[in-house]
Amino acid sequence: MAHFVPHTDAEIASMLEFMGLGSLDDLWSAVPEALRLAHGLDLAPGASEFDVLADMEAMAGRNRRAGPDLVCFAGGGAYDHEVPAAVRSLAFRSEFVTAYTPYQPEVAQGVLQALFEYQTLLCRLSGVEVANASLYDGASACVEAVNLAVTAAGRPTVWVSEGVHPNWREVVRTFAAGTGHDLVTLPLRGGVTALPDDVLPDDESPGAPAAILVQHPNYLGCLEDLTAAARLARSRGAMLLVAFDPVAAGLLRSPGAYGADVVVGEGQPFGTPLSLGGPYLGLFACRLEHVRRLPGRLVGETVDTEGRRAYVTTLRTREQDIRREKASSNVCTNQTLIAVCCAIQLSWLGTTGLRELHARGAPRARRGGADRRSAGAPRVRGANANSRRGSRRAHGGAGVPRGHRPGRRVRGGPAGRGHRAAHARRDRRVCRRLREGARMSKRVPHPFSSYAAVLRTADYDKKRAT
Repeated sequence: MAHFVPHTDAEIASMLEFMGLGSLDDLWSAVPEALRLAHGLDLAPGASEFDVLADMEAMAGRNRRAGPDLVCFAGGGAYDHEVPAAVRSLAFRSEFVTAYTPYQPEVAQGVLQALFEYQTLLCRLSGVEVANASLYDGASACVEAVNLAVTAAGRPTVWVSEGVHPNWREVVRTFAAGTGHDLVTLPLRGGVTALPDDVLPDDESPGAPAAILVQHPNYLGCLEDLTAAARLARSRGAMLLVAFDPVAAGLLRSPGAYGADVVVGEGQPFGTPLSLGGPYLGLFACRLEHVRRLPGRLVGETVDTEGRRAYVTTLRTREQDIRREKASSNVCTNQTLIAVCCAIQLSWLGTTGLRELHARGAPRARRGGADRRSAGAPRVRGANANSRRGSRRAHGGAGVPRGHRPGRRVRGGPAGRGHRAAHARRDRRVCRRLREGARMSKRVPHPFSSYAAVLRTADYDKKRAT
């Protein structure tokens, strides 16, 4: 209200004429009758600006806001998640908030290091070798995964599970209308994707898919059989695209452990409030063999002219301004600040905290399901991601925790005091590195070669060790 600027009658008439409306009543016709004021505001005539502002704030105070007062169940994947105070304290430093696109790495080392940390954390979560510096949201990440697979396979058909978020599927369908992709929907049966039984080995057969896109856990919260999906994809010569839940990744085996080629997701649960629907964070990671088709920005590690560690955006030759029509994506940016928030919260949680976060949410989800069933709501059959009824194979070493081996059952109880203290020390070290990174501006002399940059992956670490 403090920023309200009134319009003159001439300005209102000009606006209505431009919109093809006869009156302001026509403008408000889209608002339901029950939500409109039947009369003017009950304000004293001749009141001062500050008295009017106080009255309007009192009226607004009668509304109940989402969060402390109301719990929102209408998000369809975007909900009120816990955001530690450290996230805002660190991410909202002026060095991060005012950071410009890091075209000049010699003055952007702090932001580049934070994005490099984010990429490393996402690789550990997803179980594949390389991640980009983020996309716009989960829907755009799904679109880019489909584009990458179609370009790599040279075939336009993509099988999409009905268990994928319906909004994401709609966005993929919208983009497919322009790119010419042929989308085939795989229906759900018993809450999980009904994969075709007639597996044909000939990947050049009519309708052979370039990729199979599934969500794990799916939109209904059921665990998909990623082993069967990977086997089907390999038999058809297709890529397996998995949209995963980063919170559930604290307890489930990573998609990469099942053989996923591309892993995407929505990063809103880590460090981002609802924010009236956005902006959010698109998670995107893939196998190293597809790095040349990776969409968006990619940060790598190199050394400067004095031999000190430094960070740069790298592999620019894959982007559309250089590859032109051969590029599989026209994305050339990322959600830097939101990615930094995500990296800080993941670092703050650590391996133990991420598992405990999921362990705290699972009983609440079970209680909510029990309340719905007691109220007469139908029960969806299938292994729910928020319960322990999932298969032993589905639960195992998570993508992040190093101490959890694939195939090992993860217990839901809290970790021991010594284990927790060790991870707390590591988390403090990571946060200290992020704070130091924010102060690293103008540290690295120019020039240095971006072609010498490397990506921090599991394969790279093994090669360095040998």
